[in-house]
Amino acid sequence: MKVTDYIQKADKTLFSFELLPPLKGEHFEHIEEKINRLLEFNPSYINVTYHQQEIEYENLKNGLLRKRTVRKRPGTVGISAAIQYKTDIDVVPHLICGGFSKEDTENALIDLHFLGIDNLLLLRGDPPATQKFFKAEPEGNNYAIDLVKQVTNMNKGIYLDEKLANSHPSNFCIGVAGYPEKHAEAPNQNSDLKYLKEKVDAGADYIVTQMFFDNKKYFRFVEDCRDLGIDVPIIPGLKPITTKNQLLTLPQTFHIDLPDELVGEIVKCKNNEQAYDLGIKWAIAQSKELIDFGVPALHFYTMGKSDNIYNIARAVF
Repeated sequence: MKVTDYIQKADKTLFSFELLPPLKGEHFEHIEEKINRLLEFNPSYINVTYHQQEIEYENLKNGLLRKRTVRKRPGTVGISAAIQYKTDIDVVPHLICGGFSKEDTENALIDLHFLGIDNLLLLRGDPPATQKFFKAEPEGNNYAIDLVKQVTNMNKGIYLDEKLANSHPSNFCIGVAGYPEKHAEAPNQNSDLKYLKEKVDAGADYIVTQMFFDNKKYFRFVEDCRDLGIDVPIIPGLKPITTKNQLLTLPQTFHIDLPDELVGEIVKCKNNEQAYDLGIKWAIAQSKELIDFGVPALHFYTMGKSDNIYNIARAVF
């Protein structure tokens, strides 16, 4: 079932979470344990992220460089299929621009459609660590809106090869990302909202936000979206603090601000255990306020951990 169908039929705030695919060599059981722990709270759907392979350049004795792939994750398509058919819970695989040609994307979409997977989250994706700026693959999509347009075309039965015989339309529900504190590369918030509206106008069915720690920023973001004519569901994305060091790393990595009260409480923590407990407490308070506001769903970024999400969901759902 589509994410938007779940939202339309629900009489309360839905629960969903995001999983990282395991590293190469790890068995499905590695993420199955995390999933099973959260089944108690009846997740409506589970997101599966995608990451580009990580590359290192090794110096050779002859002065040349050799490119070496150092980190891979199993295919998102295969993991999504395994989750959906093992748990009977709908999945939302992520598709990104980086590392794929349009043909690669179309092939992945054909496989997902064949497997009965109806939902997608479409993202441009970040540049690899070795690149300062994002660069699309040759014959690839440059921006998330290009992915949206490609999927929308497939939903109309339009494939890259317009002469393709016996083609069938897909039926994907399209999610895109929104940034309550603006995308790092956007010149300002107004331009970022304009780009978001273009994605919705191109066919996006719902929005999932980047993590935030101040609910007022989400409330303002929703209001600004509605004022601009964006009327699709806007799902807040939440991530609990887990270590003291995230006081520095989260703003640097995700270009977000942490509220003064939270910063002050983290500074008071004597160790990571206290910071971990504080992160759960803060996320519970955030979640309850968002539910009172009437959000369609709460979406949690697990970052490979489930114990803290379990404790939050137990207090909220």
